[in-house]
Amino acid sequence: MQYRELGDSDVEVSEIGFGAWVVGTDWWGDRTEEQAVEMLQYAHDQGITYFDTGDVYGHGRSEELVGEALGDRRDEVTVATKVGYDFYNNPQAGHGELPKEITPEWIRTATERSLDRLGFDHVDVLQLHNANVDEVDADVLEVLDELREEGLVDAVGWALGPSIGWLAEGDMAIEQEFDSLQLVWNVLEQEVGDHFLDTIERTGSSTSLIPRVPHSSGLLNEQVTPDTELDDDDHRSYRPDEWYETGWEKVEALRFLERADEGTSSSSRTSSGNAGERTMSQASIRWLLSHDQVATVTPTFRTKADIDEWAAASEVPPLSEAEVARVAELYADDFGIDRDDGMDVLRSSVGGEDIDAANIDKQAT
Repeated sequence: MQYRELGDSDVEVSEIGFGAWVVGTDWWGDRTEEQAVEMLQYAHDQGITYFDTGDVYGHGRSEELVGEALGDRRDEVTVATKVGYDFYNNPQAGHGELPKEITPEWIRTATERSLDRLGFDHVDVLQLHNANVDEVDADVLEVLDELREEGLVDAVGWALGPSIGWLAEGDMAIEQEFDSLQLVWNVLEQEVGDHFLDTIERTGSSTSLIPRVPHSSGLLNEQVTPDTELDDDDHRSYRPDEWYETGWEKVEALRFLERADEGTSSSSRTSSGNAGERTMSQASIRWLLSHDQVATVTPTFRTKADIDEWAAASEVPPLSEAEVARVAELYADDFGIDRDDGMDVLRSSVGGEDIDAANIDKQAT
């Protein structure tokens, strides 16, 4: 495992992080709490030191499990959490979004409650959870500074969502030099990440990017294939059929990113990370890590086998300049597919003004 710094914060993160939204909830598969704790500890045993949770996941239960699993390893891990939703006074209705609270008073209170659940005296990274740009005013920025000055928080970040987009929010986070910006970004969905790379270059900001959904909802790790039937309660089922159909064609066009040792088929799965080997799952993570502005990538681990393979992505051969260039060519040509994929929208809190200003050929949803 290799490690990088988050912005200018001196906070170190593993190149592969653990998205702890999978523990404390059943949205990403059923597992017992004992299995969840075991997964967290197993990930750390494989070199993963960055663990990203949030207070709303399981209404605090994810934080409790992270604290239980990693409490005796506290000095060896970097733990991030998120605040901004009022789940204390509102029941969860399926996957629906809860009411948000992005005020100085709420942020401070929520942070203190998160620390209680984690059992920590400070959190390494505190992120605003899906905050809209008009909700983050000077008073909110001030309380984040105060929490750092008081030693309750080492670094601050902004987690964009839900879904993909939110250019105005990401631009503000970069311009205000938040230490981290979490976003949906992968080799099949590049516009938003590319835009923030441009914003970082334009502003000279030190903000680090933290991509999530690196496997594009199961396509690039081939956990969703033409034979897969997604349950109605699976969060990935919101994608249109056309998106998956074109996605499978794009994955085939990216097969050149796979590498195998002699005598091993290029599509075989391996977690060994031996020199020369690289699966599609690992290549999709390595593509993100080829950008210096990326500090850590947080895939959705469902099993120990996922941890084995994806943690090893930090050790497999990086993409060559030629491979990166070929990916760019394919994406610019939409992989040579002249067919609508049903996903021509991005999320926006400003009526699409941010999308238009970025000159991205997408509509606001």
